[in-house]
Amino acid sequence: MLKEIYANDFLIGFAARSDYWLDEPLLDHFNAVTAENMMKWEALQPRPGEFRFVQAENLIRYAEEHGMQVIGHTLIWHNQTPDWVFKDENGREVSREALLARMEEHIKTVMGRFKGRVKGWDVVNEAIEYNAATGKWELRDTPWRRIIGDDYIEHAFRFAQEADPDAELYYNDYNAADAPKRDAIYALVKGLLDKGIRVDGIGMQGHWDLQHPSIEAIREAIELYSSLGVKVHITELDVSVYTWNDRSNRYPNGLPEAVQEQQANRYAALFRLFKDYSHVIERVTFWGVKDNHSWKNHFPVPNRPDYPLLFDRQGNPKPSFWAIVDPSTPWKENQGQYSTAQED
Repeated sequence: MLKEIYANDFLIGFAARSDYWLDEPLLDHFNAVTAENMMKWEALQPRPGEFRFVQAENLIRYAEEHGMQVIGHTLIWHNQTPDWVFKDENGREVSREALLARMEEHIKTVMGRFKGRVKGWDVVNEAIEYNAATGKWELRDTPWRRIIGDDYIEHAFRFAQEADPDAELYYNDYNAADAPKRDAIYALVKGLLDKGIRVDGIGMQGHWDLQHPSIEAIREAIELYSSLGVKVHITELDVSVYTWNDRSNRYPNGLPEAVQEQQANRYAALFRLFKDYSHVIERVTFWGVKDNHSWKNHFPVPNRPDYPLLFDRQGNPKPSFWAIVDPSTPWKENQGQYSTAQED
């Protein structure tokens, strides 16, 4: 099991869909779980004061029964947050004070509900973007920022700290290995820490592909983030067989063997790197389990099959799975050794 292979390195996690239990036999490989959607604002509080905890409660109970750590995802984000959060009863934008009150109520209600049962929370998600007008990577233009101000992130982390002092608090973002955005994320978290605000980890979303980002870029990002004294989490990991600008549909009926080999080599290189930095990496979480459940089948090209995960659509381990069983050896050798060990 992957969780046993990496027991001395880091947690091995997966993202759970609402129908996560369909993959139950495969889930033995994991010892951490993140809710893909069921703990976002629109799922937990679709209308003012109407909290819906059933699916999240079921997931946490499942995790507890199977010895898995739970990561809460996500408290504050510009997506999947209902419009009502930012409007008053007349449809006008609420005041700074009103939005801060709603933020505090949501964070403290949600975290309070699961206090002591969730290892850590993605408190703020994806707050950095490129501003074409200024040519800089800076805080994303969202209702949170427009109404509250740049300090909305500080308030979110303070509310989270108050809600559950024992839970770890994370900042999570994508393209976190790309140098300009990497530096902006570093500056954001450093600014919070300098103000005495607790941030325990930075989540580097691993929505990567066969070529990008380079191993060296990921290494540099891990070193930079960990220099702040925080843990690094590799979150939302999947390796698309398409580069971002490739909008073709070249593999509608399955991956050629050569591409499977290329993906396996990419996963092996990533996990060699992760093992090198296991002293600062706390968790590696895959954004799904089987290829047919991946969000990449619909993004950025709708209804285009992608093959980014460790298990195929039937739940069979792919070369990429065998590649990370022991990333220092060829995957075909791992397959033979692992199978024999399992049979013994």
